[in-house]
Amino acid sequence: MQTLRLGSEGAQVEELQNILHVLGFYKGKIDGIYGKQTQNAVIEFQKNMGLIPDGIAGSKTYQALQPFLMGYDVYTIRSGDTLYQIAKEYNTNVSKIITANPEINPFMLKIGTQIIIPYGMEVVPTNISYTYEVLERNIQGLRKRYPFLQVSTIGKSVEGRNLYCIRLGKGTHRVAYNGTHHANEWITTPLLMKWIERIAEAYAQKGKIRGYDIQTLWNQATIDIIPMVNPDGVNLVVNGIRAENPYYQQVLKWNGGSTNFKQWKANIRGVDLNRNYPAAWEEYKQLEKEMGIMGPGPSLYGGSSPESEPESKAMVDYTKNHNLRLVLAYHTQGEVIFWDFRSLQPPEALLIARKFSEVSGYEIAQPERYQSFAGYKDWFIQDFRRPGYTIEVGKGINPLPISQFPRIYEQNEELLILGAFL
Repeated sequence: MQTLRLGSEGAQVEELQNILHVLGFYKGKIDGIYGKQTQNAVIEFQKNMGLIPDGIAGSKTYQALQPFLMGYDVYTIRSGDTLYQIAKEYNTNVSKIITANPEINPFMLKIGTQIIIPYGMEVVPTNISYTYEVLERNIQGLRKRYPFLQVSTIGKSVEGRNLYCIRLGKGTHRVAYNGTHHANEWITTPLLMKWIERIAEAYAQKGKIRGYDIQTLWNQATIDIIPMVNPDGVNLVVNGIRAENPYYQQVLKWNGGSTNFKQWKANIRGVDLNRNYPAAWEEYKQLEKEMGIMGPGPSLYGGSSPESEPESKAMVDYTKNHNLRLVLAYHTQGEVIFWDFRSLQPPEALLIARKFSEVSGYEIAQPERYQSFAGYKDWFIQDFRRPGYTIEVGKGINPLPISQFPRIYEQNEELLILGAFL
């Protein structure tokens, strides 16, 4: 964690403001600007934790914040403890503690045993810029709360960041969802992560969501979610790039000399990952010339060859190694559903698209010409002849403001559930 102080700005400040707000220390706007109000909130938190109240969020302050950022603490059982007392102390409930520690006997707690205590707050924030670092913390936090979640990696990005895969369910009906092929469409990552959190909680509590029994979903389907396909690009869009980065000079050149990367869709090598799949890729390269795309840049460059990028190659390898019934690729914006590719999709694909449209309110659409080549769902339909969909959430200019998140989630929660049943 970078040390933050008065005058600091950026996504890390947003995360700091948000967690201090959740804890009741910060009452201001979550704007990513470390002003006096943020400083005062840090001071109050430091006093509460017995730290030197200097108003600087340094290593000791972040060490104290870490359990809250992760959403859980590690507690050592003491003589006379009961789960009820521990839950009350941590503002949580006994069922959450038992879910996180399935091996413990709540009536025979062993002194000295360490257990996971989930806080009463939710793990996935939905009101801040969502970076790779936030993703990693959220994955670890959810994994500790819900140990039945399976977490793996399908590969690494150009800069060595993990391409995570979170698995829900244990049924034979296998589907896969992914988000953030395009860097400035990062809002699709918290969408998928919040859905994971909601499904995991409902499964643990034997509950329902929108009338769907989540135990039934869990037993019938296996859902793999790759929430952030392009982590390098996301961090470029949200945080910019440091001079010591080996791609610094090239990325600046590709971005026209500007340090504003809000319109950047590509990975760190300037390749548009959703134009890097072997589905009419050669035809797309001809279209590139018509569009004036001459090489790497913020968007639309399909790379030197199909699967030239480790991110798209990892997606292809993962997909080939799993017998997937259906895939969803989440993008922004337009509130539309793309469902076909050169009439290679199976007959039921349109029927499923209509059901998705019904529950989300999204229009079933035909793609523009440049959208008809080399995408992930295009390749999936082409090679497997099974239903594949690109879901374009939200409306406006990318990156969509995080204020749109509640509407986006509301529109897509049932769609994501239906994808595991159809």
